[in-house]
Amino acid sequence: MIVWVNGSYGAGKTTTSERLVGLLPGARLFDAEEVGYMLHHVLGPLQEEADFQHWPPWRALVVETARHLLAYKGGTLVVPQTVLVEEYWTELREGLGQLGVPVHHFVLHADSETLVRRIESDLPAIIPWRLDHVVPYQEALPWLRRAGEVIDTTGVPPDEVARHIAAKVAGREGS
Repeated sequence: MIVWVNGSYGAGKTTTSERLVGLLPGARLFDAEEVGYMLHHVLGPLQEEADFQHWPPWRALVVETARHLLAYKGGTLVVPQTVLVEEYWTELREGLGQLGVPVHHFVLHADSETLVRRIESDLPAIIPWRLDHVVPYQEALPWLRRAGEVIDTTGVPPDEVARHIAAKVAGREGS
């Protein structure tokens, strides 16, 4: 099983996912960005593409890596990864679905003011890139609301968000 934690940068995906791993039996964190970093060694630095998600091999390798990790260790993979392009999400979800891997998709959301405040308190080198993605996130919200369960993290601590997701996943698995 995969629990995909999507949302804008600054919504709390990484922190929530780290907490979630401790709440789900047999769960492991799978940082899909690492697949992108690996591809940099083969494909070179991003040029025309602003994000490694635009590389078709990234999407295919995320699916295959998840499949192999689950076959090798079982359990649950928690994937904290922003995906704002609907076609990419469809490709990932369908690829995992064809392999028989259930995917629980949660979208962490915070209002724009909170996102900007959180981003501006981050590492200086990544602030501009993250701020550049606030509007694309807002533009993606209509399809994200259809594709996943949106959880508002404005003013909600990551531990509480993680407990909420764990309860939702347990409820879905038990039914």
